Amino acid sequence: MFTRRVGAVAAMALTTLILTGCGAPPWETTGSTTAPTTSSTPRPTISTEVNELASGNAVHSIAAGDVALTATYWSTLGMDQWKTSAQKPLSFSISGTLGTDDGQQVYLSRVSLAAEVTGPDGPLESPQTITDTSTINPGYLIKAPYSYSQTFIIPAVDPAATSIVFTLTYEILVQATPTSAEYAKQTAVDTLTVTVVPETLPDAEG
Repeated sequence: MFTRRVGAVAAMALTTLILTGCGAPPWETTGSTTAPTTSSTPRPTISTEVNELASGNAVHSIAAGDVALTATYWSTLGMDQWKTSAQKPLSFSISGTLGTDDGQQVYLSRVSLAAEVTGPDGPLESPQTITDTSTINPGYLIKAPYSYSQTFIIPAVDPAATSIVFTLTYEILVQATPTSAEYAKQTAVDTLTVTVVPETLPDAEG
C-alpha cells in the first residue's frame, strides 16, 4: 500500500576506498608525495519515475473544509500492461467523515479527472477531462460507511509518454442540518502519478 503525503526520491553515491596490506595508509607515509588526480569522467544520472500504483493501490487523505475524505486508487490492469496504446482503467473509491458531526449527510455531486501526460522531453498532448455528474439530487451519499466508487478509462496517449499525473476534483455537498434541504459546497483536489510503458525504445547505438 502506498500512502501519499510527501513524496521524495533520493540518489546516493558511495565511494569505497579499499586498503591492502598491513602498512600505514598512504597519507601517513614519508617521502615524496604525488598530488592526487581527479577524473573528468561524468557520473551517470539516475532517473526514476514515481508510480503510486506500483504496490497495487494508493490511499490518499484529503481535506475539504470540515470533511475528511479518504480516497483509494487502483487498477485492474497490471502496471506492466499500462502501455501508451492501451485502454487503461483507473478505479477509485471515496468516502468522508465530518469533523463536527451533528448527523448531517455528505454527498458527492461531481467528480472530474484531468490527465497531464509527460515524456522524456517534457509535456505531451493529454486526453480530454473525464467527468461524472450525479444524476441523484443532491448527489451520491459518501458519508462513511457509504462510499462512491468509479472506474474511468484512460485512452491511448502519445507513444513517447512515460508518466501521467492525474488531477481529481471532487465537489462535495454537506447538509446544513440533519433535516435541512440546504447544503454547503466544498471542493477537494487530489493528484495521482502513474507511470506508463512507452511503445518506442531508444535508438540503439551503433
